[in-house]
Amino acid sequence: MRSVTAIRVNELASAQPLLGGRTPAGFMSQYWQKKPLLIRHACPSIEDRLSRDRLIALACGDEVESRLVIRERGHFSLATGPFSRSTFRRLPTSGWTLLVQGVNRVDTAVDTLLRRFAFVPYARLDDVMVSYATPGGGVGAHVDSYDVFLLQGSGRRRWRYGKQKDLILVEHIDLKILRRFSPRHDAVLAAGDMLYLPPHIAHEGTAVDTCVTYSIGFRAPTYAEIAQAFIDFLRDDVRLPSGQYADPDAKPSRSPARIDSAMLQRVSAALARIQWNARDVGRFLGCFLSEPKPVIRFSPPPAPMGKSTFAAKVASCGLALDRATQLLYDDGSFYITGEAVTFRSAGTAMLRRLANRRALSARECRSLAAPLAALLYEWYRYGFVHLSA
Repeated sequence: MRSVTAIRVNELASAQPLLGGRTPAGFMSQYWQKKPLLIRHACPSIEDRLSRDRLIALACGDEVESRLVIRERGHFSLATGPFSRSTFRRLPTSGWTLLVQGVNRVDTAVDTLLRRFAFVPYARLDDVMVSYATPGGGVGAHVDSYDVFLLQGSGRRRWRYGKQKDLILVEHIDLKILRRFSPRHDAVLAAGDMLYLPPHIAHEGTAVDTCVTYSIGFRAPTYAEIAQAFIDFLRDDVRLPSGQYADPDAKPSRSPARIDSAMLQRVSAALARIQWNARDVGRFLGCFLSEPKPVIRFSPPPAPMGKSTFAAKVASCGLALDRATQLLYDDGSFYITGEAVTFRSAGTAMLRRLANRRALSARECRSLAAPLAALLYEWYRYGFVHLSA
């Protein structure tokens, strides 16, 4: 899985057709996390990126997560993949939707599309879900807890959307569908049109005819999820209190069912010893945000070349991060696939360039400092980076 996408800073600063002629700064200040935006002709070249057969082939494998939603007489049913090809031969001609998650990790064109949204920090990046829907297909009215750009590929899809206070769901089904839906906006998107929705905007997409839609999603974990992960991080990092509860001065109890104040004080004192600082939080956050999803599997080279051969190869063709690799950094460390890497040797600026652009040219690779060359070779053996095609 390879990507040679490089993002230029000046491209991110200028007005983009993708944003309807707005600059990224203008979009982020006026719309991001604030209100929906419908953009006509955002990406006219999107139409032919993925075929029906390609999506079905992905849904029949185990590299990605997939779901099949069938709408029949107003009722929805959900099945999860991997599927068999016979499943799709038995489907009706209308009313169903195939959802394939994480297509950017297995398809170069979709990964390149995703990198066009690099004006949003990679730390917020989730993935690209591609949906194939037959006429009338959809997943019902719902709300998402994340930001999403809904980019229309081939065909047409009708979107109804708007803010809504009533979030009660239909009971006894596997999908989170709103029981009542009162949209404020109604638009039909054709190939290349795009709709941005911030979190918690109710919306419903229905295929007008057979169509493909690209959902570029940006994660927004709840603070409860972050807190739980941080507690796990502290435990794994041996930051939780050591020792064992003890009460050698205990007296005979007259009320054995009562939790006495001495026990409460001892436990409170032990928990008060849990401490962390901003550096701990930063290290946790880098690991948490770069952690790959459970479905992701990296493919190390079956017969890795030696260090000197690797150095010669990248000097002639360059290298790129694997499409599934998330490489982030802060002022103190780098973070790759859930691991913190402290790298303060010569080549730090080049490594940051790789994180931001996701690729290094052959010319840049000819001047790699020895410590950075060694680190990249290690990542090559893990399957985190590849030679550029």
